[in-house]
Amino acid sequence: MGRDQELQTVLRKSVDKKDLAGAVVLVDRNGQTGCAVAGWRDIENKLPMERDTIFRIASMTKPITSVAALMLVDEGRIELDEPISRVAPEFAAIRVLRSPDGPLADTEDANRQITFEDLLTHRAGLTYADFHRGPIAQTYRETLGDDIDSDRSPDDWIRGLAGLPLIAQPGNRMTYGTATDLLGLLIARIEGAPLGSVLARRIFDPLGMTDTCFLVPHEKRDRRAAAYGFDEQGRLMKVLARAGIFVEERPGHMAYESGGAGLWSTVDDYAKFARIFLGNGDVNGARLLRPETLTRMMTNQLTNAQRANSVLLGQKPFAVGRGFGLGVGVILERDDHDMARRGSEGTVSWPGAFGGWWEADPRKNSIFIFLAHNMVALPQMASGIGLGVWAAIDDAQRVALA
Repeated sequence: MGRDQELQTVLRKSVDKKDLAGAVVLVDRNGQTGCAVAGWRDIENKLPMERDTIFRIASMTKPITSVAALMLVDEGRIELDEPISRVAPEFAAIRVLRSPDGPLADTEDANRQITFEDLLTHRAGLTYADFHRGPIAQTYRETLGDDIDSDRSPDDWIRGLAGLPLIAQPGNRMTYGTATDLLGLLIARIEGAPLGSVLARRIFDPLGMTDTCFLVPHEKRDRRAAAYGFDEQGRLMKVLARAGIFVEERPGHMAYESGGAGLWSTVDDYAKFARIFLGNGDVNGARLLRPETLTRMMTNQLTNAQRANSVLLGQKPFAVGRGFGLGVGVILERDDHDMARRGSEGTVSWPGAFGGWWEADPRKNSIFIFLAHNMVALPQMASGIGLGVWAAIDDAQRVALA
């Protein structure tokens, strides 16, 4: 049985178990590309999953926005160590909570200002509302709106975030959250254009990523994967929205574009992006970053203490054998038993909360991409509901990397 057939078997098994509605996997080794597809992009309308199905890729958006920011670094338009207040004076005076879940009034002065490098490494002291139980959680929701498709204007969103206290001193520790969303809006402010237009001009058009965007055009909407999640008994079901996120269709009037989680894409489009992390970063004659900038992006930036104490969804993903560069996770020590560390040392990767994963291994000149729609709320995940997609990714990756 060939690799594509084995991948097909893995995906079909997960679909048959109703762990997911459908998925698409792409594997590229030394320029030889294979793909496996199984299940449905819309069960109710009997539309099968296809290779060109368009998915909302959630946090797989973050590496793309990070590359756009580093392009500005290469052009000398921003410096990694400069305060973001030059571009966003709203952040000139910031406060820090003494305890992340403590009273909002119990703050102290920030030791220094937030830098662009802080945003790229998630060491800016920013967070997501769903990661907390204290007052900061509700204040984030009320101030910023929905996590991905916020109805706030970009300037209002920036102003609102700047008025909230940080949950950690800038530079002190990794606190995963809205840092890349802020980075994307600052890129848009610097360029004087919406983030989607900037990403199209700088990244999507040069790489030929014709199906990647914040708002899927009407003529392509029948190719979108519908949103599937689970009821409280763990049964697969279609959902219209989950946890305040528009997962089916972004309202066209919105000006806010989430550089942290808002893009739609396909496996072939994302593979074009992932290829910049192989070799010297040249993809079919298009070079986005200087080699030294790309190397820095792919190099761990966290201290040992920051790796040990970084917590994400109750886990410590960087405590052993893994670090974080400028917008991407980095394998420091390989471990075949750990999905996040199964590649070679130096492999970069990042997940998407809706059931996506990608990685690029420059030593093996290989890419692995898995896309699905698995809209599961955090409380459901905590109770073990909707975790089958991650088992499917793990199984598919084992086959792909064998």
